[in-house]
Amino acid sequence: MPYDEGLAARVRDLVHEHGPTEEKRMFGGLAFMLGGHMAVCASRDGGLLVRTDGSESEALLRLDHVEPMRMGGQSSRTWLRVGPKALASEDQLLAWVERGVATARAQPPKG
Repeated sequence: MPYDEGLAARVRDLVHEHGPTEEKRMFGGLAFMLGGHMAVCASRDGGLLVRTDGSESEALLRLDHVEPMRMGGQSSRTWLRVGPKALASEDQLLAWVERGVATARAQPPKG
């Protein structure tokens, strides 16, 4: 299943407010990158993949429709999968996008 293009458009509007953004098709989804670092990704499985610094993961995983991202049988400590029901309102989406953007911005720029 391809990523949700409507969600990607909503994310695009929010991410672009934070400066130059690169979009890349990755993992069957559409990733939004700042300074060479992925902040969020419209997932092919629905919803959003959000990068965190890991310090809040335990608390965030207690929220409805949030789970660790799994790849190759491994669960990530710093990437969360946020289901569509947790992104229904603009305020909900904004909070998740801002979390991913802040984490990406905290990294030194690549290249």
